[in-house]
Amino acid sequence: MSNRIITVSREFGSGGRTIGRMAALKLGIPCYDQELIDKVAAESGLVREFVAEHSEDIRGGWFGYAGARDFYGRSINDTLYAAQTKVIRELAEKESCVIIGRCSDYILREDDNVLMVFIHASMEKRAERIVRQYGERDGDPYQRLKDKDRKRRAYYQLYTDRKWGAMENYQLALDSGSLGLEKCAEIIASLY
Repeated sequence: MSNRIITVSREFGSGGRTIGRMAALKLGIPCYDQELIDKVAAESGLVREFVAEHSEDIRGGWFGYAGARDFYGRSINDTLYAAQTKVIRELAEKESCVIIGRCSDYILREDDNVLMVFIHASMEKRAERIVRQYGERDGDPYQRLKDKDRKRRAYYQLYTDRKWGAMENYQLALDSGSLGLEKCAEIIASLY
């Protein structure tokens, strides 16, 4: 593969999505995050809303029934992951880009021109950010962080058999809470 790819894995509320978009803008390359949802929905034949809700989450199953299988005997999560893998590989072959989450670091792990990044921050900084970014919601923001990270961790481990956030899975880990979003994007762009 001659294209250069940046994968950005992130803790919920760390600003990883924003950092990835900022780095892509600095580099003049596309960033795929929500755009992946449409592509995966088309590839899998699943409804966009379902893909959006389950693309980094293993809960539920086919219409909420975890034991249901598709025509080929795959769970809905497996169908979704297979489509996601195909779309991510096609994007990496097509053009240099930034890909946010969805096990992209693992999917592209064998490719030489991939910079794998993990964005993290303290619980306090992340809680502050999600309240500011997404507004007040019922419930404790710390619990929201824990729930979302738990789902991402379980999804990542199921499909990669690796520990989500473990330093050996990435070339670069950045604390967005102490460095700030702009500085993180600058560091990523300079390493690219």
